[in-house]
Order: sequence, then C-alpha cells, then structure tokens
Amino acid sequence: MNTARILVLGAALTAGGIAAYLASGTPEQPAPVQVVQQQSLKTADVLVAANEIPLGATVTEKDLKWQTWPQDGAAGMVTKAEQGNALKDYTGTIARMPLIAGEPVRKEKLVKAEQGGVMSALLPSGSRALAITIDNRGANTAGGFILPNDRVDVIRIYRDEAATKVQGNDVMVSETLLRNVRVLAIGQNIQERNGEKVVVGETATLELDPRQVETVILAQRLGQLSLSLRSLQDAGKPDTAVTSTDDTNLTVVRYGTASQR
Repeated sequence: MNTARILVLGAALTAGGIAAYLASGTPEQPAPVQVVQQQSLKTADVLVAANEIPLGATVTEKDLKWQTWPQDGAAGMVTKAEQGNALKDYTGTIARMPLIAGEPVRKEKLVKAEQGGVMSALLPSGSRALAITIDNRGANTAGGFILPNDRVDVIRIYRDEAATKVQGNDVMVSETLLRNVRVLAIGQNIQERNGEKVVVGETATLELDPRQVETVILAQRLGQLSLSLRSLQDAGKPDTAVTSTDDTNLTVVRYGTASQR
C-alpha cells in the first residue's frame, strides 16, 4: 500500500471519529443536589379528652390522656411540662362545657367538685339560677320542646284586679318580663342526652342576674309564668333586661265567649 492511500485512509478514519463524537453530543452534567436543612418542630404534651365528656359529667382518669401537639399551638392548654400530675389533678372534676374526644382541655372548662355542685359550676360569674314551675304537658311552654341551653322569653299572666272591678268581668293580662333568657336545666336534666329531643320536667331552671331573680320570684307569687322558645338565630342578641312593653289584655267573660280588649 502506497503512502497516498494510507494518508487518505487515515484522514477518513479521523473524519469519521470526529463525526461520531459530534453526533453523540456533549454528555449531560448531573443536576446539582439541593440540600434542604430541616428545622426540628418543637412539640409539647397536651392534656386532651380521651372520650366524649358531656356537660356536667364527673371526669375520670380514663377520660383524659396526653397528646403531642406543636408547641406554638399549645398556648392556654394544660401541658405536661407545666403540670405533670394533671391526669390525677383533674380526676373528679366537673365539666362546665361538653368536650369531644381529642379536644384539648382548658382549665376554665373543668371545675373541682369540692368547689360546689354541678349547677353552680355551670353558672357564669355574677349569674344566679332560679327554677320556675312549668307544665310538663307543655301547656305553658313550647309544647315540651324547650331543652337546656335554649333561649326563652318569660311571660307573666295575671288577673288585673282594678280592671276587673271596673268591667265586672275577669280581666287577664299578659306581660313579657324577660327576653332571651338561657335555660340551664329542665327538671334534673342539664343537657340533651342520647339524641333525646324532648326533655320532660316540672321545673325550668333559668340563668338570671340578681335583679331578674327578684322580678321572677315576685311574678310567680302574683300570677302564672310561661316560657316562649326563641329562635337559635336570636340567641346572640343581648336582650335579657326587664322590658317594659305595651300590655296585651285579654278579657275573659265568666259566662259567654272570650273577647279581646
């Protein structure tokens, strides 16, 4: 083989190698690995309800447990770091509010039994509880459908002696004494139980202030009290003061047909 052919063959091989290299392209560089520095989440053991705790129920040790929570969200809760004996400390307390399973326990939701009975534990500061007689057949209530924690108006019905003497007939007067009053209990029941929609009792215990207590006690002596159930949409309206409204008088004729006056 002469020199010319060798040079041509070498040039061809070199050109083929260069073409193959260019066709293969430049090898891709590996993507840089992004290093993320994770911050450790601070946690705290928080006292929560292990089971559902009804309103007014006595709390047992089995009703409470510790649960891990983010420390930033544990403000106002009972923590193991601050109160390690909380399981024993809160055993025997009374629930002032219903608790669902897993709900954090706050100190204001539980009260120690030796500090008073169930009803006094449920009363807000400055309030009084007063029971009035009702008809358990619903004759002077909302058909028996008033439940604890409902809001009612208290209506007084009495005989107007002065108007009766003038007219010679029995004049009965209805008057709204209080509006938007909270019902604490019906009979001995302080909450709806087992899905019961009607709570039967002969008394209704109302949450009143001291002035309202005097008004209701006097009204019970002078006439009959009835309860009118309010809508849940009106529950947030602060209107529990004694009101002065125009009386709606009903004249009842002893022998004849009743007529409005």
